[in-house]
Amino acid sequence: MNKSDIITLPDKALRRSSRRVGLITSEIKKLVQDMQEATLSWEDSRAHEMGVALAAVQINKHLRVVIIRNNFEDKNDRTFQVYVNPQVTKAYGELVDDFEGCLSIKNIYGRVPRYEKVKVKALDSNGKEVRLTAEGFLARVLQHEIDHTKGIVFIDHIKDKADAFFKLKDDGSLEPLNWEKQIKNNKQLWQ
Repeated sequence: MNKSDIITLPDKALRRSSRRVGLITSEIKKLVQDMQEATLSWEDSRAHEMGVALAAVQINKHLRVVIIRNNFEDKNDRTFQVYVNPQVTKAYGELVDDFEGCLSIKNIYGRVPRYEKVKVKALDSNGKEVRLTAEGFLARVLQHEIDHTKGIVFIDHIKDKADAFFKLKDDGSLEPLNWEKQIKNNKQLWQ
């Protein structure tokens, strides 16, 4: 798989909930490999961004499978952790606004409110239960990807905030977007 297999809004498939995975089969392991390949292909095509995570729905597979980069600081570390049927069991701390982007929403970033800490339960790629407590950026990424499994994208959390949207410029900087104009011109994104 490659970056062209990643679906983007306004594709309505991104708005569908994903099904639970009953068993970790060879098909699920192949799905994980496909997700990693698509994420890294996307990353290789971008000068200023890193592919930190992907949900299976983003390659049009409606299964609750998520991959998250092992090292957010080192682009040379191209390994991922696998979370099958991930769910937030507890969210706590303050809601913190910070920037998020998405491989399925081209060149748009937004300031999204997320809990600063979460407890998550999932299965790993061998079907063993995993429980973790995450904070900061990892907590944000987990919330973002688990939202994908429910058909929710990050813009759903911020569409009422006029100063929360930004466009990625060619030099890697973010430029504020005119929210009302963006909504009017891209109405299909918000549905």
